[in-house]
Amino acid sequence: MGDRHSKSHEVPVLVIGMGRFGTATALQLVNQGREVMGVERDPSLVQKLVGHMTHIVQAEATDIDALRQLGAAEFRHAVVGVGTSVESSVLITANLVDLGVERIWAKAISKSHGKILSRIGAHHVIFPEADAGRRTAHLVSGRLLDYMEFDDDFAIVKMHPPRETQGFTLAESDVRAKYGVTVVGVKSPGEEFSYATPGTTVTSRDTLIVAGHTQLIERFAARP
Repeated sequence: MGDRHSKSHEVPVLVIGMGRFGTATALQLVNQGREVMGVERDPSLVQKLVGHMTHIVQAEATDIDALRQLGAAEFRHAVVGVGTSVESSVLITANLVDLGVERIWAKAISKSHGKILSRIGAHHVIFPEADAGRRTAHLVSGRLLDYMEFDDDFAIVKMHPPRETQGFTLAESDVRAKYGVTVVGVKSPGEEFSYATPGTTVTSRDTLIVAGHTQLIERFAARP
């Protein structure tokens, strides 16, 4: 599938399992200009997706010989979107590891499922339902407008500014010293996003981009 030394954002991606998660991932990759091969065992799903991605084939990915015949070993990046069957997910991931795929992202439906996927060689384990639930809870419960959490309890959020920051520069409100979080940027209505400096003045109409430990961000976001 082309030069194996190509930039990672240009190499083709193998996506296995065309359920909601796999389809959304594949179509987003296509929108980003990536070459995608989708693999799905349900012929009706294959038929629906013909023409929407670079390649879509009907095959049983739990069969390593079927994957080998599709040229799966030539892909550097693969996504396993199968989640309804833990056994199938594990078998497919193990097949990709055995075929030497360099980077494998695999969907998990539980912590135990995720632990198995990691142990057999998945490089990135994704918990889409749990991640979406946590993100939604943060958005519903406070002033957060967007929320992205990382594995090491670090998060980046978009939020309305607490009252105590409004009308002051970041040096004056001293957010980092008080709350242990960093205001990375400020977006004023009708203006471009700008990186924050100690001299940046925050108004009530601004949007803040804030980074820090999840618990510290929650404490800062709880301010009136």
